Amino acid sequence: MSATKTETTATVTTAKTPLVAADEWIDRVDLEAFQKDVRALGDRLASEEGEDDIKHLSKMLLWSNSCTAVGLVTAPLLPLWSLLPAVLLSLGTTSRWTMIAHHTCHGGYDKTAANDPNYGTRWNRFKFGLGSLWRRTLDWMDWMLPEAWNVEHNQLHHYKLGEEKDPDLVERNMSSIRDMDMPMIVKDMAVVIIICTWKWWYYAPNTFKHLRAVETRKKDKKLYDEILASKVLDESMVFNNLLWGSAQEVMPFITLFDFMMRVAGPYIIYRFFLLPMVPALAVSVFGADLWATYISCIAQFLLADLFANIHSFVIIATNHCGDDLYRFTKPCRFNSGTFYLRQVVSSANFSAGTDTVDFFHGWLNYQVEHHLWPSLSMLSYQKSMPEVKKLAAKHGIPYVQENVLLRLWKTVEIMTGRKSMRRFPVDREVE
Repeated sequence: MSATKTETTATVTTAKTPLVAADEWIDRVDLEAFQKDVRALGDRLASEEGEDDIKHLSKMLLWSNSCTAVGLVTAPLLPLWSLLPAVLLSLGTTSRWTMIAHHTCHGGYDKTAANDPNYGTRWNRFKFGLGSLWRRTLDWMDWMLPEAWNVEHNQLHHYKLGEEKDPDLVERNMSSIRDMDMPMIVKDMAVVIIICTWKWWYYAPNTFKHLRAVETRKKDKKLYDEILASKVLDESMVFNNLLWGSAQEVMPFITLFDFMMRVAGPYIIYRFFLLPMVPALAVSVFGADLWATYISCIAQFLLADLFANIHSFVIIATNHCGDDLYRFTKPCRFNSGTFYLRQVVSSANFSAGTDTVDFFHGWLNYQVEHHLWPSLSMLSYQKSMPEVKKLAAKHGIPYVQENVLLRLWKTVEIMTGRKSMRRFPVDREVE
């Protein structure tokens, strides 16, 4: 009787909940074999990088810089309604972030660029945009502070993808809209406003919040522990708190003054006051009214910022959002089979395969490959996609790739509460 009772107890303890049909693949995956295959492919891709990757980086730099240059030249010459200057300036800004800064800050060119006399250490993750306002202006001047981006994105988002501690988990960040007792049209309008303003409203203050937490940890461990215990790092409405003066109560380690001086202020002055003066002064030499031209150029830059917000949201916020992508409860070990599995099933790719298509997607259409190996070059991701698809199929793991506009709608569905992320079964989560 005693033995029977023990066996029954063990059975109850180890029994797992039945899986729905869409999740049945989970029990068939050999995580150890998958981990081995991913590591082998990643090592091979890294070993094959070299001169071609630098040439490709040069090509993308030329395209990005050309958009900015032509936008600057045409800003004082064309009317605002033509849209061309604003679109080009927007493309220059977005591509500089999503392609050049993104992959450089991940170390995608640490080794290959270091061996090239035309690039050197500037394209190193520990140098690019860091250390001074001059480096930020020269390498990557955007709403986000490069140091803050490196903490929030490179460290937290990539290591915590799809978990509760993922700072970019859309479903959690948009809980205030999802839970609103309002008509769906009101929620949709709120989403439109967010899309048009998200870089300065969400990304700039939230990345800075995480940087300030790291800086606090170095100076005051007790305060940092209090910050962690209060869970304010999960708060996504940082800008609202700063604007209404409640940040000191909620987040005593971040102030509006500090945010403006270090993050937003330099960008606003550079982008909307100093840079528009360059084309305005140039055409005034030929008799154009300096003040009127200057105001016109500022308008072009403001419109370009609106376009950059919309464009970047469409290709970024949609990367890990949708009812066909998984959300997780527990953390897992970095570079484990589980870790690699999560990068695939919690990421979505878009149309891809040519430099032109990839440029307009900001090279974020290879999100699965990028999350498997963050430190590879852009060209390596382009090469790796067909092989990763085969690898996923071999191990029976879902690989999501859809048109970016379809992914945008799936993201809106999550933001408004029409649908929810797919929950990975907790009793199948392997740490």
